[in-house]
Amino acid sequence: MPTTTTADGTRIFYKDWGSGQPVVFSHGWPLCADAWDGQLFHMASNGFRAIAHDRRGHGRSDQPWQGNDMDTYADDLAGLIEELDLHDAILVGHSTGGGEVTRYVGRHGTARVAKVVLLGAIPPTMLRTEANPDGLPMAVFDEIRAGVLGNRSQYYRELAVPFYGGNRDGVELPQGVIDDFWRMSMMAGLVAAHDCIAQFSETVFTDDLAQIDVPVLVAHGDDDQIVPFADSAPKTAELLKNAELKVYPGQPHGLTGAHEQEFNADLLAFARA
Repeated sequence: MPTTTTADGTRIFYKDWGSGQPVVFSHGWPLCADAWDGQLFHMASNGFRAIAHDRRGHGRSDQPWQGNDMDTYADDLAGLIEELDLHDAILVGHSTGGGEVTRYVGRHGTARVAKVVLLGAIPPTMLRTEANPDGLPMAVFDEIRAGVLGNRSQYYRELAVPFYGGNRDGVELPQGVIDDFWRMSMMAGLVAAHDCIAQFSETVFTDDLAQIDVPVLVAHGDDDQIVPFADSAPKTAELLKNAELKVYPGQPHGLTGAHEQEFNADLLAFARA
């Protein structure tokens, strides 16, 4: 399996399909690069080089005790980009991966970056604080921690349903989608899955967003039950220098079915623009 090794010796698995301008994908919690397979295939089939890695502690990457924090995630991404010597890259991040991409730019700049795509992404910040009164209360994230530390296998099966909007009237969520979400989630180590909760909920990305000086597509379903729309995408777009906000009416957090196909088309159009 292709891997890159970080400064602390952690091996990071990645996929590298196709050729052309690189499009680098960062996945959400608690998934892995497989969550992007549809987009990897789509972009590689349309003349791009599509790359996705498993975040440390997730998927096929090593599961270290240390480094499960947003700064290290961003540095791991930087290491991959530098090892592959990527230039004019389009960085695409979903959910926690959107935070990873944003923090990457905050720490490493845009010298190697042409565009950014933030899909259902966690910035500016998720947690309710005095500065962010519209955020989610800490109790929400404590419940996630309890689920992960308890029967996480059952917890992930149940989480898949709101993740893909399967609890909404008229939505038929295939069992295979739930099973695949469970498969990817169970590949994440317990330490990484637990530690990442604080990272995606408490990290403040306001300063990082201010550093992004390339075009950004901010895409979000307005029925997102995981990263609520009102406190994320519109606020992120306002903080960016050059943002296009794409709202998917009635769509959930995860990509599936017609929602996935619409995003694929938007991603390709934005990459080609």
